[in-house]
Amino acid sequence: MNTKQLSLRLERAASYVLPGSRLADIGSDHAYLPCALAAEGRIESAVAGEVIKGPFEIAVKQVRRLGLQDKISVRLGDGLEVIDPVSDQLSAITICGMGGTLIAAILDEGYQAGKLTGKERLVLQPNKDEYQLRTWLVKHQYQIVAEELIEENKKLYEIIVAEKSIDQQVTASETDLVFGFHLKQERSPLFVKKWQNELKKDKQIAADLTKSATDQTEKIKDFKSKIEKIEELLK
Repeated sequence: MNTKQLSLRLERAASYVLPGSRLADIGSDHAYLPCALAAEGRIESAVAGEVIKGPFEIAVKQVRRLGLQDKISVRLGDGLEVIDPVSDQLSAITICGMGGTLIAAILDEGYQAGKLTGKERLVLQPNKDEYQLRTWLVKHQYQIVAEELIEENKKLYEIIVAEKSIDQQVTASETDLVFGFHLKQERSPLFVKKWQNELKKDKQIAADLTKSATDQTEKIKDFKSKIEKIEELLK
């Protein structure tokens, strides 16, 4: 198995895991990502965490089938509770294919439980709610060092890569949190496509709210504010 056999989302996430990393892949989905990286010799070791017994057992079989038991430890547990900061000595954590709010909650629970040391590079692929995830990262002084927007099966996804800031205060504008620190600067064709789609949806919602029989003044105001920000960005 190699990274070229992964879905595009996982392949691109894998590309941000630095060579020689000690990785934890949370919500590992058959352990595809750590297996591909371990098979290519790109990581030193990995923990594959799964919260549901069925996928956990499939991940165990996958690791055994590839003969990677000495490299990958498959563990059953909720979020970051599967890792031991002292013995695992992680340098990277990947969490892919969940909503940004859920990823932020997993990170927050791990942070409160002392599972995050600050030495881990976080490679995160939220399916939605990127704003909430960036907000958590900035609040906890993680600097977003890279972002990528990809399209797979006609859906757009973001990858967010973050590292703990040691020597400088991390701050962000509302625009940074909504549109992405790097994405809004790069303004790729996929970025323009994503926000043109969002603009169209928000305009339709605002129009529908205007026709509502109940008072939707505040909601309409919020959507008009969003629309103005997107239109300004796309100029």
